[in-house]
Amino acid sequence: MKGLTLTTKEQTRLQILNGVLERRWSMRETAEVLGVSERQGWRLLAAYRKEGAAALAHGNRGRVPSNATPAAMRQQVVVMAQERYREINHTHLAELLAQREGIVLSRSTVRRFLVGAGVPSPRRRRPPRHRCRRQRMPQEGMLLQLDGSHHSWLEERGPVLTLLLAVDDATGRVPYALFREQEDTQGYLLLLHGVIERCGIPLAVYTDRHSVFQHWRRGPHETPASLGVGASTQCARALRELGVTQVFAHSPEAKGRVERTSGTFQDRLVAELRLAGASTLAEANHVLGEFLTHFNQRFGVPAAQSGSAYRAVPEGLDIDGVLCVKEIRRVARDNTVRYRGRTLQLFPVSDQPSYAWAHVEVQERLDGRLLVCYRGEASHPRGSTSSRR
Repeated sequence: MKGLTLTTKEQTRLQILNGVLERRWSMRETAEVLGVSERQGWRLLAAYRKEGAAALAHGNRGRVPSNATPAAMRQQVVVMAQERYREINHTHLAELLAQREGIVLSRSTVRRFLVGAGVPSPRRRRPPRHRCRRQRMPQEGMLLQLDGSHHSWLEERGPVLTLLLAVDDATGRVPYALFREQEDTQGYLLLLHGVIERCGIPLAVYTDRHSVFQHWRRGPHETPASLGVGASTQCARALRELGVTQVFAHSPEAKGRVERTSGTFQDRLVAELRLAGASTLAEANHVLGEFLTHFNQRFGVPAAQSGSAYRAVPEGLDIDGVLCVKEIRRVARDNTVRYRGRTLQLFPVSDQPSYAWAHVEVQERLDGRLLVCYRGEASHPRGSTSSRR
């Protein structure tokens, strides 16, 4: 395959499969990092051995399947599932559509349409299976567990803060952590930035289903216990651009390593903050920086395999342009963009005298700067706060 260009995700898969060939980790551990089944992991490895890196690129990339279901039929199925065939499970619905409507679709296709539209099946889930503690990953940087701990860290001396921390699954060390006023998107982007700055890009992260990582939307016929997945979040988008696999935990026990670390912090770090007399967010983060060094020396364990799976930042990748908030806006006739109550004025350049009606990407960087990107080129607009009319 001439001119093959692998995406960031495919490059990550290439690195992981090379680790299997070098016998640095097992296929069971590799499949978990890749987010696939162990059987699919063996398939990928066999194809990689036979065809090389070209096997990691999908053969139908950029092509529309000839048997793709028309969008009109997809919408028709969703509407009927919400109205005429409401509260009918997916298997029965597929049968009724074939019998009564002449729409012959497989159960899996019907389910994909409805789940994508946020229409869950009313059928109850199976009872939970017996769980066992998962073994550590063999090498540092293969998997980071992320979490936020809302606690009275400053006791009565200051406000209630949230600790955001990352725990390396292989060693139990905390490469970076920080205090925030709340568990928010900017905080987790700062957490990832700190990890990458100190260690590099991990292969995968393990998180809960907080709205920062997975957006949920509620439909008119849905209950709070069965919500549909909506658009991607800023954190999920940043991880995707970095080629980091995002693994979701289905229970607090599933990410027990970071949960236990939070408990240790709530015991020891609270005492350290008290002894230092910290009473503000800035003072708490200062004490935290010194605490992490002693914590990692005391509680860190050596990985089963030497070396690091952290990846260096690819040459030419603007890490600040990835770990930021990105939103698409349409430029008005007067070459201005509205963004969160502000009006941003765009200035012409030699090859672009006007941006009117163009769609641009507004980036809110972690340092507070606002940039507007058009066709890969970033500019610094002039901003002003406008009052409501």
